Amino acid sequence: MKALSLTQPMAWAIFHGKDVENRTWPTKFRGRIMVHASKKFDWEHYNWIVENGNRLVCFPPAFKHDFVFGALIGEVDVIDCVRGHTSRWAFPNQYNFVLANATEYKIPIPCRGKLGLFEPDFE
Repeated sequence: MKALSLTQPMAWAIFHGKDVENRTWPTKFRGRIMVHASKKFDWEHYNWIVENGNRLVCFPPAFKHDFVFGALIGEVDVIDCVRGHTSRWAFPNQYNFVLANATEYKIPIPCRGKLGLFEPDFE
């Protein structure tokens, strides 16, 4: 199974209402992928999520250390890749990976991330 690495809190957001992942590159891949939470935290994304909390079913954790890093944290279906999606999560001038059926793992699986869609190397 392929995986896609995201910084936190965007990886977390997939399991709490985020239905589009924005990328500068398109994909023809359709199907189930694992979501990898990278070791990086993006404060700009965190502040954006807090300011736009109506996009989620809940607010993100208040502390950076409450997020999972460097692990596979769940799975989601990539059902399309378009530009100009109507989701509140879609950014203009980006490719929008349309997501569905997100399932968060109860126990994260430690794993190194890579760029693009990748085959996980389990630690």
